[in-house]
Amino acid sequence: MSTVIYPGSFDPCTNGHLDIIRRASKIFEKVIVAVLCNSSKAPLFSAEERVQFIKDAAKDLPNVEITSFSGLLVDFAKKNNAKIVIKGLRAVSDFEYEFQMALTNHNLCRECETIFIPASAEYMFLSSSIVKEIASYDGDLTGLVPPDLVPVLRHRFGFC
Repeated sequence: MSTVIYPGSFDPCTNGHLDIIRRASKIFEKVIVAVLCNSSKAPLFSAEERVQFIKDAAKDLPNVEITSFSGLLVDFAKKNNAKIVIKGLRAVSDFEYEFQMALTNHNLCRECETIFIPASAEYMFLSSSIVKEIASYDGDLTGLVPPDLVPVLRHRFGFC
């Protein structure tokens, strides 16, 4: 069985993330979306909230599982019998960082490979940081995040 992991902080999950999830789900038998719990960062949403947001947005994808993890990605991959990591790329700057991470993961686990999926043109500019910046000024989030997440973001930033 071809199981892949799509890791990230997803704080919050954007339509660009969902595009990568949907596209990967058409290629691989099972996609595990792995929400990172990083103690060195102060996320806007808890890991549980982020997992639930993605579950709600990807509920129509039966071969997609959403969970959280902490620690090394390669350890999580081994635990889940996955040898492939999926990473979305928006620009060359993404590639430089993700290429370094792919080499590091491969060094830690020789069976672990990374496959890069380029962002769809309509999402190349989109990041969770941009979404949070727009939300902090009560900007229009239409088309940037799942519709159900718009009121949640507005509320989180005090615009109700």
